[in-house]
Amino acid sequence: MATEIYKIEKIQLIDGTEIELIPLKIKYLREFMSVFNAIRVTKNDQEAILVLSECARICMKQYYPEISKTIGMLEDNLDLPTVYKVLNVAAGIKVDKKSEEPVKDQATESGSTWDSLDLAKLESEAFLLGIWKDYQELEESLSMPELMATLSSKRELDYEEKKFLAAIQGVDLDSQSGSSRGQKEWEDMKARVFSKGKTSDSNDILALQGPAAQKAGFGIGMGIDYEDMRDPSIVN
Repeated sequence: MATEIYKIEKIQLIDGTEIELIPLKIKYLREFMSVFNAIRVTKNDQEAILVLSECARICMKQYYPEISKTIGMLEDNLDLPTVYKVLNVAAGIKVDKKSEEPVKDQATESGSTWDSLDLAKLESEAFLLGIWKDYQELEESLSMPELMATLSSKRELDYEEKKFLAAIQGVDLDSQSGSSRGQKEWEDMKARVFSKGKTSDSNDILALQGPAAQKAGFGIGMGIDYEDMRDPSIVN
């Protein structure tokens, strides 16, 4: 059974201050992604690192606002390996300083994307829970893993209620092909989120990360590492 939505990571600033990292709230992730898209037109590692540094500065608005005002303040407090760790926890951007692969390629191959995700529709569904006064408050409250976990629980509860009411009428919803098809579409959409767009197949190992891995009893993020050997140009 899943016991956590995400893991809390810790880093130390150059002066020894310890701060905790969790996935970015959607409010900051929006700003992050807007800046991150600029990395696709960078011409060398230096330009790519400047873009990633700005992304890390945006992260600090959530994690440690005192050093989020300028890039200079960020550079005074974080070394490059720590910046890369921040980006990984915040938005799943994976860059290895020791790798010979260009920074741009590393970042774009692992980076998140809005392209395959109808965020407005997902937020609208969550908003119906009546917890938040407006969408801004929702985005300030939830990260993407939290939003997906919330919707997953909501949909499971809604389905169980419908199944109970249908059973009273003598109808078995589990035997209806439409319901299973809809569930498969939902699982595939979650796979796109958890794999950072690398797969849309819920049966793919790349989809088994975090809560999905815990539910399955194994997977990425559960003590089993992996190396993606597939050619990105042929991944759907």
